[in-house]
Amino acid sequence: MRRELDLLICAIQFLTRLPTPALPQFEAAWISHSARYFPLVGQLVGAISGGIMLLAAKVWPLPIAAALAVTVAILVTGAFHEDGLADTADGLGGGHDAASRLAIMKDSRIGTFGALALVLSLILKIAALSTIPLPIAVGLLVFGHGAARFAAVIPMALLPYVGDPTQAKVKPTPDRVGWEEVAIAAMLVLWPLAFVATVPAVLGATCGIIFAKPLALTARRLVGGQTGDILGGVEQLFELGFMLGAAAAVHNVR
Repeated sequence: MRRELDLLICAIQFLTRLPTPALPQFEAAWISHSARYFPLVGQLVGAISGGIMLLAAKVWPLPIAAALAVTVAILVTGAFHEDGLADTADGLGGGHDAASRLAIMKDSRIGTFGALALVLSLILKIAALSTIPLPIAVGLLVFGHGAARFAAVIPMALLPYVGDPTQAKVKPTPDRVGWEEVAIAAMLVLWPLAFVATVPAVLGATCGIIFAKPLALTARRLVGGQTGDILGGVEQLFELGFMLGAAAAVHNVR
């Protein structure tokens, strides 16, 4: 139980800026093993985001509440995944071979591809979220954030890490995730389905896969595997697809 608690704390530290107890006996392998709890951390981020949306909706119209919910999720994670999306868009869009693409991803400056990816993603997520009735939106935020973190665990298991570990933004870099972690993460991602609107959640998850899978396949083709930036991009595209799919389901049910 102590080891599992340490892994959960490690996952929170890895994915968020939330305060946590120190891990005095930290081991590098914990990063990979903690992937089993990535969906749970995502659900925590979604719960915080949903709570902010509930409070904000008492004061402002739903579009503003949706924008604040998305903003708080970014603050909680330190824009960890958004940074990955921007770097991935710049690298895959601007490089001419695997080495140049990986080098561009490590460049701290943001380019045209990265700026466009960030702006369009945020606009579309906020717009989609603002069209979903408030009680449904809160539940979908919890499930969607958890599912998006699970989406990033899959390429961690299937694709080799191809970045330079010495230049990684987060050290130590995780090794390839085992199938035990994937199985546990898959179980943890499902429990919110007992409390959320099923049709929007399922359609949202389907659209999330449609949005995120091509990026993982493109990364495998263009750079030979995954990096932290690519995983962030996968997570963000799943979030975007999820919100668009859920909004479409709610709109058509009406």
